[in-house]
Amino acid sequence: MKKRISLLLCMIAALLCLTACGKSEEAQYNEAELEQVADFLINYCAGADEAAFEQWNEISEFGINLQLTEAGLPFEAESFLGVLESWKAGVGECGNYVEHGDYSIKVTNGKIEVSADAKFENRDAVISFMFDSEEKLESMTVSANMETGEILKKAGLNTVLGMGTVFSVLILIAFIISLFKFIPAIQAAFTKKPGTEEVKSVSPAVPVPAPVVETAAETDDTELIAVISAAIAAAEGTDTDGFIVRSIRRRPANKWSSK
Repeated sequence: MKKRISLLLCMIAALLCLTACGKSEEAQYNEAELEQVADFLINYCAGADEAAFEQWNEISEFGINLQLTEAGLPFEAESFLGVLESWKAGVGECGNYVEHGDYSIKVTNGKIEVSADAKFENRDAVISFMFDSEEKLESMTVSANMETGEILKKAGLNTVLGMGTVFSVLILIAFIISLFKFIPAIQAAFTKKPGTEEVKSVSPAVPVPAPVVETAAETDDTELIAVISAAIAAAEGTDTDGFIVRSIRRRPANKWSSK
């Protein structure tokens, strides 16, 4: 029994130690100073016009830090410019600023969040300031309070835009891939050596046969001449000395017919 009581007391002591450690890790803050910084930023942003916002963007980071340090404000140029951009975006979505309610402060993981419900012309919103453990401003957000229908409409619009963007990129990629088939032709055109010409194959000329001239075959047979000369001399009643047979031609055809 005593062992059980001792064990229970040890467990309680351990829990108390853990709780004490958790409390010691929470950031210590000055509530009045944090609210004063939040009021200053809201009042300045609400009273500044577009020209004032642009003027801050034209000043160098060193110049902004110098002005903020001289004013004793616990934030740097980067966070201050971020506040201006967030305010402009919030006014564009919610309308001009009207008023805000009481602040609520919450500490999470060493970060201090100062927030307040605010009223704008078009819709209500929540203005939140984030400070580090040393109470230096890190960021500010203006979160518009939207109805369920507006949230669904915005989510649907974002979905359509996202899907449209994805499909557009896919179509563009498919079009680029379809152009790859022209790359070999382009590469061949650029790698072709200058001054070279394509050699066209010329078919060899068909030789035209020379016209055949038919010539009568001349016979120079002395014996045949002698026989024919003798026959002519006998028919004429003379001798062969009275004439000379120079050539003999064969008739192509016999046009005389005997009946």
